Amino acid sequence: MHLKHLTISGFKSFAKKSELEFSSSITAIVGPNGSGKSNVAEAFRFVLGEQSPSKMRGKKGEDLIWGGSDQVSRGNRAAVSVLLDNQKRVFPLDFDEINLERVVHRDGQNEYLINGSVVRLKDVQEVLAAANIGPSGHHIISQGEADRILSASNKERREMIEDALGLKSYQYKKVEAEKKLQKTKENIEKVESLRREVAPHLRFLEKQVKKLERAAEIRLKLRDSYSEYLKREDIYLAGWQDRISTLFDPLTTKIKEIEGALANARNILESKKHDVKRDQLVSAERALSSTREAHQSLLREVGALEGQITFIERHIAEKESKAGDTTNINIPYADIDKLVTTLEKDTQNSLKSDDISHLRRSLGDLVHSLRQFLARAIERPENDSSEKLEYEELKKQKEELDKKLKTAEAEVNVAEQAYQEIRSSIESDQSESRDAEREVFRLINDRREAEAELSRLEFEKSGIERDREDFKRELQEAVALLGRDATLYLEYKVDATKAEIEKEDRTKQRDRRHELEKLKIRLEELGGANVELEQEYKTVKDRDDFLEREIADLTLSVSKLEELIVELEAQLDERFGEGITKISAEFNRFFALMFGGGEATLSQVKIESRKRKGELDDEESEVEEIQTGKTETGIEIGVKLPNKRVKGLDMLSGGERALTSIALIFAMSQVNPPLFVILDETDAALDEANSRRYGDMIEALARKSQLILITHNRETMSRASILYGVTMTGDGVSKLLSVKLDDAIAVAK
Repeated sequence: MHLKHLTISGFKSFAKKSELEFSSSITAIVGPNGSGKSNVAEAFRFVLGEQSPSKMRGKKGEDLIWGGSDQVSRGNRAAVSVLLDNQKRVFPLDFDEINLERVVHRDGQNEYLINGSVVRLKDVQEVLAAANIGPSGHHIISQGEADRILSASNKERREMIEDALGLKSYQYKKVEAEKKLQKTKENIEKVESLRREVAPHLRFLEKQVKKLERAAEIRLKLRDSYSEYLKREDIYLAGWQDRISTLFDPLTTKIKEIEGALANARNILESKKHDVKRDQLVSAERALSSTREAHQSLLREVGALEGQITFIERHIAEKESKAGDTTNINIPYADIDKLVTTLEKDTQNSLKSDDISHLRRSLGDLVHSLRQFLARAIERPENDSSEKLEYEELKKQKEELDKKLKTAEAEVNVAEQAYQEIRSSIESDQSESRDAEREVFRLINDRREAEAELSRLEFEKSGIERDREDFKRELQEAVALLGRDATLYLEYKVDATKAEIEKEDRTKQRDRRHELEKLKIRLEELGGANVELEQEYKTVKDRDDFLEREIADLTLSVSKLEELIVELEAQLDERFGEGITKISAEFNRFFALMFGGGEATLSQVKIESRKRKGELDDEESEVEEIQTGKTETGIEIGVKLPNKRVKGLDMLSGGERALTSIALIFAMSQVNPPLFVILDETDAALDEANSRRYGDMIEALARKSQLILITHNRETMSRASILYGVTMTGDGVSKLLSVKLDDAIAVAK
């Protein structure tokens, strides 16, 4: 026996705890009208999860609690528990016995327990659905509900038969899948809405990041160009610096040696007889040396000035190359204010005249004035005035030095000519000091050549120093633009030898520097690196990618859920079709047994789906429905009584309807036998002959399902093994008496 025990406490008329044991296949519950025996069937509905108080003859949950009487005070709660056998694991729980309990309180709160643990109603329904049990349906038929399957619509009949066939689990799965499908579609809409919100900001960030990417490309190109330029410049400067240092020190030493030898030679000449020519020669030599020193000093000053002028010219040229872009022109405010004042004055004067030709000339003058203003603005140099003044001052100083240099050169030539004349005169003399004088002449000539070479080296050295300063400035600017990457030039491999770099035409290096300036200008236009912007773009892009993946996953879930719903519907239709065929055959057999002949059939019909729009007043039984344009499958019942023409169920008498409904209920129970069936006075309308047939069918049904019969019928009582009697005394409380008929018969014998 799957149904073992029922305990009722405080439920309706059962104010006190009452227990019913079901140890036989057929148990009958009897009692006079009003004793509360039908409350037992309602207790089953209650504990199995029925949510409609009207099906338990109440309006609200409070009506199910013992309301009290003169002798017994009212209760605060109602509790019903049922004990089920699960040794065969009919229910999906790993217990040999399952105790389901439901408690309702005065405030309407419900509690559900399985083996003492609090659970949800959904958990109870899932456990019971596995065994095709529910609070209502084909296995609990209360008084007056037997006819419900006949009076129900075609669609409602289908639902009842699906319940009888055990398709409720499929229905639950389908409903859950439809709920998940709807929820998933709503989630897709929410995620798509979030993507739409993020999209404009993401597009803006993408544009900014592309700009940063272009800047990064230019920065990379600038890094490579800088590495080549700086490496070549470093090699060039280092090579020339070493070369000049190598030549400069020996040359200085050589001049000092010549000076010493010359001093010795002069001492020899001084020790000789001082004649007029010798004094003249010494005087001429001193004059020549003095003028040459002045000339060399002027050469050094000119070299220094030329270096400063070259640096300023290059700086001004760089500014002018940047200023060539007319998109950004700085115009003094005073010039603009002056232009506006002039235009306002001319406009006011023109407006005083009514001559159209005068107005046209005035407008032409205005346009011409504006264009002249722009032309002057474009032509206006943007060099710093102090820098330009310094440049002009240096130019003037150089012009003065050039004049002095020419004068010095002339003085050197004059002194050298005088010196050569005296020298030629002395060489013609045949005196004892000839050898010393020739030595002096040779040393002076050697010194002059060495000093000229030294002057040339000093000029080259000053040029190298200027280039070195330029190199340092470029390196500093590279560090400002590239950071540590600026030092990569130290490891850069140039596709040229050191000698080739030193001999290379300097214009090529200046071209490389010009390209660097172009790249720097482009980099300034695009802006530098922005780590925060890149991080924000990465964050927003990752979120957008995540949302895109979410949409893809949700779309896949929608597809799978739709496939699942289609599969469940196909399984439902297949099993429903097979079940209808079997139920129809059993229905025809039971119908013929009940009526002594005749035919009864169940057939599927297509009906137009309708959607309930809203219920009308409680007094009206109709509801307003609208057509959905879809079709559904319904169940049509066809009956043919023996020796009687009947067209439709509406023409059946009350007894005939009762027999027909009982036959259909029993047929449904035979095809998919439930664990237990509760029949509440379904035999009330039967006569004695039909009661015997009813009893025979009960015994046949009891072979497959456990039966609980609530009845007044003697024939029905005789088929039960255990009989419970329900009585009610003056206190209004229902009480139970039990008799095991088999034991009673044995005692009677």
